[in-house]
Amino acid sequence: MYQADEKRYDCGMQYARCGRTGVLLPKVSLGLWHNFGGVDPYDRSRNILRYAFDHGITHFDLANNYGPPYGSAEETFGHVMEADLRPYRDELFISTKAGYDMWSGPYGNWGSRKYLMASLDQSLKRMHLDYVDLFYSHRYDPETPLDETLQALVDIVRQGKALYVGISRWPLEATRFAIDYLKQHDVPLLIYQGKLNMLNREPMDEGILQLCQQEGVGFISFSPLAQGLLTDRYLNGIPDDSRMSKGKFLRQDMLTDELLQQLKAWNKEAVAKGQTLAEMALRWILQQQGVTSVLVGASSTEQLARNLKCITE
Repeated sequence: MYQADEKRYDCGMQYARCGRTGVLLPKVSLGLWHNFGGVDPYDRSRNILRYAFDHGITHFDLANNYGPPYGSAEETFGHVMEADLRPYRDELFISTKAGYDMWSGPYGNWGSRKYLMASLDQSLKRMHLDYVDLFYSHRYDPETPLDETLQALVDIVRQGKALYVGISRWPLEATRFAIDYLKQHDVPLLIYQGKLNMLNREPMDEGILQLCQQEGVGFISFSPLAQGLLTDRYLNGIPDDSRMSKGKFLRQDMLTDELLQQLKAWNKEAVAKGQTLAEMALRWILQQQGVTSVLVGASSTEQLARNLKCITE
């Protein structure tokens, strides 16, 4: 029978206030985008989740289509919830999302009220939960009226199926509209999830991060290591077992000579500081004004332990 480490809140994890709310998020949160699907070994996934919680990670981030196959990351999390984490539910901050393709037909994608509400009901069943702490619109839908998408988020909170709402990858003006609409309907926007790392600074360049900071909205970064580019994985070529070699989320033509030289320069800077390139990349994100937390993935407890060094050392 799993018992969480009694020292889980004394191991160096730091927590940051999410915007102007009562929510404190761990500076490092665990994303289940990869490595928790039905194709992945369950025991490994379970061990990573246990290790995360034992080391102060309270925020677990999912989406309806995480896997593969779609839905299976939520199912894996649901099994671990039942087996291990149920006694600690009130210590956990669990998020899920809907917005990308999930099922066939016109109602299994984008941002309609029908899709968002149906998807969340399915997610709750897969995770064996009565509610999630945070529910996101996973992407901006240019076709559905924004007030339809946002009113669905409002009603989801009023139904008790989510405590807070967020948006991910919305453009600046739509984000501004969302902040105002949700505030007027007494369900303020808790957090914005965007891709921010040393190679991709769009949320800063576009003004998203500044807007969130001004409006008291939290910000959480996904893909902080640029799918592994901001690690030592590709400094000496493309490993046969890497995502890039398989064309999975990274193409080989992305690793240009110019990029490789930049990565090697950053790695040299990291080594001079007594850090790994990945550790320096995570620290860089957390140093940006307005950033609440960074979402890391993990394929092993050892990898997660290395990533946690960005705050515990």
